[in-house]
Amino acid sequence: MDYKDYYKVLGVERKASQDEIKRAYRKLARKFHPDVNRGPDEAEAELKFKELGEAYEVLQDPEKRAAYDQLGENWKEGQDFRPPPDWDDGFEFSGGGYTQADPEQFGDFFEELFSKRGGFDGRMHAGRQAHAPAQDHHAKIVIDLTEAYNGGSRDFTLRKPELDKNGHIVLRERAIRVSIPKGVAEGQHIRLAGQGSPALGGGKAGDLYLEVAIKDPPGFRVEGRDVFMELPITPWEAALGGRVAVMTPSGKVELTVPKHAQTGKKLRLKGRGIPGKIPGNLFAVLKIVIPPTESEKARELYAEMAREMDYDPRAGQGV
Repeated sequence: MDYKDYYKVLGVERKASQDEIKRAYRKLARKFHPDVNRGPDEAEAELKFKELGEAYEVLQDPEKRAAYDQLGENWKEGQDFRPPPDWDDGFEFSGGGYTQADPEQFGDFFEELFSKRGGFDGRMHAGRQAHAPAQDHHAKIVIDLTEAYNGGSRDFTLRKPELDKNGHIVLRERAIRVSIPKGVAEGQHIRLAGQGSPALGGGKAGDLYLEVAIKDPPGFRVEGRDVFMELPITPWEAALGGRVAVMTPSGKVELTVPKHAQTGKKLRLKGRGIPGKIPGNLFAVLKIVIPPTESEKARELYAEMAREMDYDPRAGQGV
């Protein structure tokens, strides 16, 4: 997927005000509008007009623009791109998701960043009536695997984009304390009542919904409520089998490694995944680790094993 430099598309600086972005878009939209570009250049103008629409869809909206800016300034137009993990962690936005725009009218880059959360326009409109319902806010928080298992209380800092008096975006930070329920899973939401937008006319404030992401510790991978952990074993444990001690997120256990085990074999610990009404499972994924050969004695042992066993793992490949 190619990175899109929306500022370059509109021909504006990254520090441009919202009014400058609007003026740049209107000027270019008139120039490349399909109604004024008939003939051999029609297809190229239509493509450019679509590209302008995508850039403006993001940059004209303070929340989408601030989210886009979180990616940083070092990406180049057309560069191969994948969003950094949890790039939107702690980013607070209003409404029910990132955009109402049909992602099919734009490209893969737009869809990857702005169409995952459902539709919304991202703004409070001045024309809303008094006592209109307040908007809910949404944000993503990243918790540790142990917190998913055990729950707890933790402070997070959220960043909410706002426009200053000059039409530039600033991020307002606020600290919140969150009670993390035991057994919360990836993608679940924690609701904080009354912490969204205030209602016009003194009505009930909106709520804040926190989407949970779980940070995989080194050697672990979470899929739903199931947890996969890498379990290093020696070649003799793999060949002969035996009992090994394993430290899991829920405590120490002993596992039986079967004889002739291979790297990649999964040993299931039923119900040892993330807790819940139906708890997940924990899978210990075996990885055979070769001891170092730094000493002469170690090298002699390997040489003796090679002579005695006379084993070729590639014999069936015809080489």
